[in-house]
Order: sequence, then structure tokens, then C-alpha cells
Amino acid sequence: MPDQDLLTRSAAAENKPAEQGRTLPANLEAEAAFLGAVLIDNRVLEELPIELRAGHFFAPIHGRIFERVLTLVDRQMVVTPVTLKPYFEGDEALAELGGTGYLAQLTADGQGLLAPRELAKQIYDLALLRELVGVGRSLVEGALDTSEEVEPQRQIEQAEARLFEVAEGATSEKAGVAFRSASMEAIRLVEAAMNSGGKLSGKTTGLETIDNKTAGLHNSDLVILAGRPGMGKSSLAMNIAFNCAEEHLKFQRDGGPHNYGAPAAFFSLEMSADQLATRILAEQAEISSEALRSGSLKRDEFQKLSYAAQKLAELPLYIDDTPALSISALRTRARRLKRRHDIGLIVVDYLQLLQGSGRASDNRVNEISEISRGLKTLAKELQVPVIALSQLSRAVEQREDKRPMLSDLRESGSIEQDADMVWFIFRADYYHESLRPDMPSETSSEADKEKYRTWEDRYLELRNKATLIVAKQRHGSTGNVPLLFQSEFTKFTSPNMKDYSDYGFE
Repeated sequence: MPDQDLLTRSAAAENKPAEQGRTLPANLEAEAAFLGAVLIDNRVLEELPIELRAGHFFAPIHGRIFERVLTLVDRQMVVTPVTLKPYFEGDEALAELGGTGYLAQLTADGQGLLAPRELAKQIYDLALLRELVGVGRSLVEGALDTSEEVEPQRQIEQAEARLFEVAEGATSEKAGVAFRSASMEAIRLVEAAMNSGGKLSGKTTGLETIDNKTAGLHNSDLVILAGRPGMGKSSLAMNIAFNCAEEHLKFQRDGGPHNYGAPAAFFSLEMSADQLATRILAEQAEISSEALRSGSLKRDEFQKLSYAAQKLAELPLYIDDTPALSISALRTRARRLKRRHDIGLIVVDYLQLLQGSGRASDNRVNEISEISRGLKTLAKELQVPVIALSQLSRAVEQREDKRPMLSDLRESGSIEQDADMVWFIFRADYYHESLRPDMPSETSSEADKEKYRTWEDRYLELRNKATLIVAKQRHGSTGNVPLLFQSEFTKFTSPNMKDYSDYGFE
């Protein structure tokens, strides 16, 4: 076994102590024993319980040795002290330990072969403890430093972000993903799509027509769902969050070849949690939301409501109705939900109600840019799809054709740029309703009666029909998706027909 005193002094020269009188947590003997095991039998690397990296070693020389071992193994070379020797002949830190002879010392007694998995786990755990020490030190130093503007809330958010990285086993420098790993993930997604009948490679929206068009909601994607007031964008977003969470619950109970759902988080900056719960109960029990609010229920309707509430008691849907959230606070809360409940979908209702950091608040366009970038970053960081609702400008109302366009997004530049998909919800019956002529009486002229009949016939054609306009899709085509909307239950469903064009959708 290598000289531990010499190794400790070498490691200490390149690592600062955690605090005066104390050293950072590490086990140099475990690192040396593990490296010895790897050099004796390279197959040890194939059986590791965790993803060990060079940065997890306390002694920098051990990290460099391990990094070189990984490189050579990846080239399908057999790695031994002899094959490593040419790469370390000029290493100053290794020279202090006796030169390349140190590599042979690592394999001298072979103790590491007795428990290489346990040694790797201990190296990893101690590295996380050192990360925690770094987080704590930064937090203390930031709290004691009053030379800058005092912003304790931001310091807390930054500390939580660092803690999330530690919990995920992340380091300050994220390594690039090998193409092999990325391609294997791509194959897994294709396989999932095949298992679903060629429709889904992401998480389900619960609406077949949308899933057919988009192949589901994909991790790290930012989806912007926009529409004018009254179109039902909040209802659609809640329907999707509910459907995704319900699919996950069904998988937990019944199993299956693939889980197309996930626990969902719904950040509602406009409506309260109880209002959203009322919507969900009305939708599932198929009882009018208005009847629920007024309490004018029949006994059988109340029984249906109670049954729906019991059925949904275990639904993994988490609602946060904190008003006036900043984008950094939302990311902090999302990380917490990810850590506690492993959420797989985030919905934000809605984007324009979020606040920026404060630095850009004097310019609304810059603030919206910061928010949209923050949501995209959150989707990538947590590896979940994020659906953010957005307002449309009043320009829609000034046009004869009320169908939204990308240019109708408020502060649209950054939102359109950051989004992987942009959806518009459009209901022609909403606008047709505003054109309703006066109800004709018996004394009305035949022209007035004909005008009303024409309006009514058209209204019956459009009633309960909606169109989801996919205006941008980074991974696929754009186009229109037909939906049905039951306004009394605030519920969107997919039409059940083969030829959408025969269904009279706008």
C-alpha cells in the first residue's frame, strides 16, 4: 500500500481545508485500494453501483489516474500499471510519491478486490459530503458579507439550487454526454413509441389527437400554450396535468410495458388550489362547475362527487398557488418537488404573472426574456417537460380572422425563440356567440328570422369544438389538432372519428 503520510501531504497541497483545524472528509486509503482493484481487473468498472468520476476523488493524482483509466478502457485497451506508465512519467505530483513506481504500489496487496463496489460507493459519498461543505461555506460567507446589497432570499434560493445539484450527484462541471449514451436514450424513446402503437415517445397528454401530432410531451421541452381569455387554456393545461398524473397512478396500480405518465406539478399564479380542485372534481364527476360553486346539487350528484374525490385521493398532482412568484423562486420550489415527489411534468399558469430577478423589471420585454429562458433552463435541469401558459396580444381581436399567430404572443420574441413547441387554443364558437342576432319575435321580418336561423345553424356546427393550433414544433410538423370542449365541465377530450375534415372543425 502507498505511503499514506506522503499521499496526504500531496493531496493537502492541492485541496484547501474545510475550516481552520479540520480537513475535508476523505479516505485516501479507499481511493488507492479501489484504483488498485481497477488496475488488477478492469471489469470492476462494469459493476459499479454509481457513476464514479475523476472529480469524486479527493487526491487530484488519484482523479487523474482514474480519468486516464476510463479513457483507455473506452478505447478497449487493457489498463495496467505498465500501460499507464507513459502517461504519468512527467507528472510532478506522482514524482513526489515515488514516480511511476507508485502505480505498481497500488496493485501490491489487491485488498480492493475484496469489496470494490463498497469502496466506490464510499468515495462517491465522501465527495458529496465535500460538496455539502462547499455549499455550507458559501452560505456562511454570503450571509456574513454585508458589503453588497443584502438579499437573503436570493442566497437561500442559490443554496437550494446547489443542494439540488448535490442531491442529484452533480458537480460544478457537468461532463458532456457521450454519443453512445445519447443514442441509447434515443433508441429507448423509439421503443416506447413502438410499444404505444407508434404514437407516444414522451409523456401522454391524455388527449389522443394531441399525442398523435406531437408524440407526447418530451423531457427538457418548453411548451407554450397560448390563447385569448375565454378560450380555455387553463382548463386544457389542467386536463393535461391531470391526465398525465392519472396515467402514472394507473401504472403504479396495474403495471404495464411502459409508464407514459408522471407525477405533475401545477403552479397556479391566478387561481387558488381549491378552485382548481373544484374544476377537476366537476370534470371527473361530470357535474356543472356552477352547480358545485352554488351548492345546488342533487343527492345522486353529491354521491358522484364523493366517489370522484375518493378515487382521486392518491392522485400524484401537486398544486402550488403561491401568488407573485419570481422565476428563481419557482425553480426552487420545482426542484423541491422533484426531490420529494419525482415530478415528471410542470405546468405554469401563467407566464406573464411570473416576476423576474428585479434587475430587468424596468424593461418588461427583458423581464419576459429572463422568465422564458428560466423556464427552458428548468426543463433541461430537471429533465421534465414544462408547459407555460401565455397571454396573446389584443391584435387578434382587431382581425377578421381570429386565429392566433406567433406574432400575437405578448413580448413574443424570446418566448417564441425559447419554446420547443407553441400551441394556440382556438374556439370558433366563442367568437360566433358574440355575433348572435336578436331573437326574432312573431312580428319580426322574414329576413330577421332567416338571419337568426343562419346564425343558429352555424353555431350548432361549431358548438363544443375546439382547435389546438401547433404553430411551432421543433421536432415535428405544425398543423391543427381537433378537440372537443365541454364548457359546463371545463373538460377537453379528443373526437372519436377517422376523418377530421368531415367533422366540421375550424
